[in-house]
Amino acid sequence: MNKNNLDYLDQLEAEAIHILREVAGQFEKPALLFSGGKDSITLVRLAEKAFRPGKFPFPLVHIDTGHNFDETISYRDEMIDRIGEKLIVGYVQESIDGGKVIEQKGKNASRNTLQTVTLLDTISKYGFDACIGGARRDEEKARAKERIFSVRDEFGQWDPKRQRPELWNIYNGKIHKGENVRVFPISNWTELDVWNYIKRENITLPSIYFAHERDCITRNGQLMAASPFLNMDEEDVVFRKKVRFRTVGDMTCTAAVESDAVLLDDIISEISLSKISERGARMDDKVSEAAMEDRKKGGYF
Repeated sequence: MNKNNLDYLDQLEAEAIHILREVAGQFEKPALLFSGGKDSITLVRLAEKAFRPGKFPFPLVHIDTGHNFDETISYRDEMIDRIGEKLIVGYVQESIDGGKVIEQKGKNASRNTLQTVTLLDTISKYGFDACIGGARRDEEKARAKERIFSVRDEFGQWDPKRQRPELWNIYNGKIHKGENVRVFPISNWTELDVWNYIKRENITLPSIYFAHERDCITRNGQLMAASPFLNMDEEDVVFRKKVRFRTVGDMTCTAAVESDAVLLDDIISEISLSKISERGARMDDKVSEAAMEDRKKGGYF
């Protein structure tokens, strides 16, 4: 079909499928990093379109902080049963038990940053040379610096000065031994594009993406789900609120938003009017102006 006859979602889909097939063709041991969030769920649908009726040429890899939403883990396990693909789980708790990372202390303690070590160890253990992820350029300014094929050195570190040009949809996956490439097939998508694609494809999502009643507290001006993973004290007042989550991550750093959106059309309308990015609901991005870039340089996805 002529590209001019494709709508914008068809064009984004075709680009992402092309990138996934490039990964399969250029790398020996790729993996798809799966968080249970809408972006990685979208990647799974794109992989189905790219490789069915065959099996995926890569496993799914989930880095489990141990502080996930129950709904996310349930969705992950049900999805794996449905699609019949291999899942590898790296556990942050094992990194803590092995003395490779130290559990944070204090009221705002989180395991989110600790997962970098677990991710790098998992990459090393299985010898992955490419890791596919659902990051998008519109999420955060550090991610806007990434190429679609983003080279990491033998320590998993990202150097923005080493990014390669990507002209005419040609992607250079050549790496030295020990290096790996992070691949972002939906880099050119926006949050709204993802939601419109989810609607078009009738993709099911974890229930926390839709408005629901939940016990919450206010932490640093953000609504947080009251959970045993939060270090709560007498100042934390638990109240019931109708909320949903725009992004899925560790419960200790993922804030909720007040919402009545229970249908996809409601969410799409809500996002269209929002003046705050979805990463605005991530407490870990508020540590400093360059928080994300600093973590990426250290090996964060």
